[in-house]
Amino acid sequence: EMSNDSLVTSRIVGDVLDPFRSTVDLTVLYDGRFVINGMEFRSPAVSGKPSVEIGGDDISVTYTLVMVDPDAPNPSNPTLREYLHWMVTDIPGSMDDTYGREVVCYESPTPATGIHRMVLVLFRQLGRNTVYAPSMRHNFNTRNFARRYNLGAPVAAKYFNCQRQAGSGGRKFTGPYTSRRQQI
Repeated sequence: EMSNDSLVTSRIVGDVLDPFRSTVDLTVLYDGRFVINGMEFRSPAVSGKPSVEIGGDDISVTYTLVMVDPDAPNPSNPTLREYLHWMVTDIPGSMDDTYGREVVCYESPTPATGIHRMVLVLFRQLGRNTVYAPSMRHNFNTRNFARRYNLGAPVAAKYFNCQRQAGSGGRKFTGPYTSRRQQI
């Protein structure tokens, strides 16, 4: 079957990825909580990097994991799309992210406004040490990255929605920021 329906309805397929067939199990956990497509996390819950487990049984096959935010800095005007939050290369099949090489360290999602889609994409590499980190996190392009390193279509993807702790998805400012604005 083609990539999970929720990846289509959420426009992950379209904004970030082309249609693909999921062929490898990808398990993502934040503090023991499984990431299920479309679930919501507040930013404090994702401040530490997740644990990512890759399926398969062949450790000679290696994978690259990227985590991007296509809604940076805000969903209505995503001028930084895509923002690269994390990249781990050379993860052997059947292992977890700690066996790979973290080439772009994890940066916690801290959306200021709106609900941001956070997308984790897994690619199969042609071989070890064949994928390199970009020089910048902003305006990363997953499709171009995959083409550049001959990664082909994704083999798996997961996403969750993230907003700030106090957020309701809309523009809601509280505390000193609001009172300061009123004084002006």
